[in-house]
Formats: sequence, C-alpha cells, structure tokens
Amino acid sequence: MTGQDELVVRLPDADATRAFGRALAARLRAGDLVVLTGDLGAGKTTLTQGIGAGLGVRGQVASPTFIIAREHPPLPRPDGSRGPALVHVDAYRLSSLDEVEALDLDSSLEEAVTVVEWGAGWVEQLTTDRLELALTRPRGAGGTGAEPAPDRGPQPDEPDGDGGAGERVLRVRGIGARWAGTELASLVGAGPAADRGDAPDDEMAG
Repeated sequence: MTGQDELVVRLPDADATRAFGRALAARLRAGDLVVLTGDLGAGKTTLTQGIGAGLGVRGQVASPTFIIAREHPPLPRPDGSRGPALVHVDAYRLSSLDEVEALDLDSSLEEAVTVVEWGAGWVEQLTTDRLELALTRPRGAGGTGAEPAPDRGPQPDEPDGDGGAGERVLRVRGIGARWAGTELASLVGAGPAADRGDAPDDEMAG
C-alpha cells in the first residue's frame, strides 16, 4: 500500500468494528502510528478497543478525552513474551503544536503502538510512516452522515460514544515505507467487504 492507495471496509456494527481492530492489531508493531478520525459516534474508541484487545494490553480502553493520553502496558503472553504497549491519545482538545510536543509522544513511539484520535494535522511530524483510519456513519446507518463533529466521550444510551448498531465505513490509507506494498485487505481478512480505491459517493451516502 502506497500513500496513494486506499482500502474501504464496510463494518456492519460495533462488534465488527471492534473485531477489525483486533485483526489489525496482529499486523501492528512497536513504532507504528495510527491516526484515527471520524464522525460523532462513528466508533473511533470502539476500533481502538479492538486494537487494544488484539495487542493484549492492560486496562480498559476508553476515550482519553480529559487526560489527553493514556498508556496501556502489555500483558504477558502465554509464552512469557510481551508485545508493544498501546498509547491512546485524544487530540481534540489540543490547540497548538507546542501542546503536542508537551505530550512527549516521541519518547514512547518506538516502544508502543500509538493511536491518536482526532490526530490529523497534529501528529504527522512524529514519523514519516503512519496508518490513517477514517470512520464515517452513512446516512440511514445509525449515524448522521454529517461532517465530523466533536466526539466527547460516551453519549446517552451510546456506550463509548458508539451507537452500536448500524454500518460504519472505514477508509484505511498507509503512508510511508512501512506500509508500502502492504495489502491490508488480505492481512486483516477484510474479504468481500473491502474495496481498493475510492468508493462512489452514492455508496458512501448509504
């Protein structure tokens, strides 16, 4: 996968979103940066929960809205080894690059998988390689289909800010040499729900 390629995956509900995260985690390694964007209730934290479960990290993965960043250390595997930690960041409240630098993400980047919600425009300078994930909820699929809105944690009757039922559309884009030539559709077992390239606008609208 080059910086010009894009994978489009349709995820029918929150469980599928979480399962995709688990599958993706099997392909992630220490030093990977994942930049995650999406509408209100699209399932950004749900996807990150799946990544955390797949990595086998300690603690409940929840939106780090008010503390900005939370690190989840790896649990020991059956063979005694440990995978990378998960650093989960919510960049929505950041207002300057100085605040990004104050998080000192560089110090943990090489030893952890770093997932940054609302990270577009803020964290690209950390590394030349990154995985961009963009979640949307098409109209009529339990989401508004509107432009991205502030995702401020759980909403009433929506655990983790995710409405649960309803399709999500996930766009995956690899940037840099780390992801060059990577066929994410086969790596995560996305199967027939995944397409290469752009989806037609009428499909995105649900």
